[in-house]
Amino acid sequence: MNRIISLDQFRGYTVAGMFLVNFIGSFAATPAIFKHHKTYNSYADTIMPHFFFAVGFAFRLAFLKHLERNGASAAYRAAIGRAFGLILLGAVVYQLDGRYQTWAELQNAGIGGFIEKSFRRGVFQALVHIGITSLWVLPVIAASTRTLWLFMAGSGLLHFALSKWFWYDWLLANRVIDGGPLGFLTWTIPTLMGAIAYQTVKDLGPQKALGVLLRWPVPLMLAGYAISCLTAGGVIAAPPFIEPWHPRDIWTMSQQSGSISYLTFSAGFSLLVYAFFLWWTDLRGHQLALFRTLGTNALAGYVIHGMVSQLVKPFAPKDSPGWYVAFTFAVFFAICWAMVRSLEKNNVYIRL
Repeated sequence: MNRIISLDQFRGYTVAGMFLVNFIGSFAATPAIFKHHKTYNSYADTIMPHFFFAVGFAFRLAFLKHLERNGASAAYRAAIGRAFGLILLGAVVYQLDGRYQTWAELQNAGIGGFIEKSFRRGVFQALVHIGITSLWVLPVIAASTRTLWLFMAGSGLLHFALSKWFWYDWLLANRVIDGGPLGFLTWTIPTLMGAIAYQTVKDLGPQKALGVLLRWPVPLMLAGYAISCLTAGGVIAAPPFIEPWHPRDIWTMSQQSGSISYLTFSAGFSLLVYAFFLWWTDLRGHQLALFRTLGTNALAGYVIHGMVSQLVKPFAPKDSPGWYVAFTFAVFFAICWAMVRSLEKNNVYIRL
């Protein structure tokens, strides 16, 4: 499969951004924009949608090639196997909710209780969401661009309808992460935006595709913001990246709830960032070695950064001064980069 360098650079930037926000976000000295929030969309909250955009882009690229080369049956089997592999890996990395101290406690939970308790919150993070979202969009991943737009809109509206019915109250009560078990419905939005971007580049080539892709980011971001402005009966909402002056509700841009406003805005923002890399890399011929290293081995970077964080963070108290936060982050980043770079030099790439 021929690599699209702009995608590698975009994905490398995303991995580097993840290293930054996941490490520094817990410190008191860190500016609010670099922290995750439940009540508005910060810079930190833009990173995870970038991963889904990249997944959608690469998923359509790989699936269409597999479909052409090996036929529908083999292509679907490979896609399903990869999705379940990501879900399993996510379960290993994040672990399930719930702990059982005695055999009697486990027996009393029963199968239903075990499932309800174990899969309520912690396991539904990036890798698991990517796996489930991939399964959800699989029936349309090779469809026309029009179908992708319709499926994207339908998934978002279904999420909103379920949220109005019961889901929003449930996710707040259970303090879910990244949208919880039904988050795949709105994570579909940046995923299929990535698939549409790939098809546009494939059909038109980088030069013409850039002009077409640049038509969509602003309308999508404005649509996401307009939805958020329905908050509190029509009060004008705070713009993205600005702390809100109104109560949180179902309309709020929130990574925790995976709201339709948040992921509509984020799909447009991801497309805008990718368009920059399309121009800078595919059209101008520039690239950063750092982004190449991280972007071509993103899954390795994701897994490694969690382990390195556990090594470094115990020596960085949450009330550390800014200079010490910067120092420990530099140590953390250097170790992560060195490990991923070592894999690259040895031609080792971790993929599912």
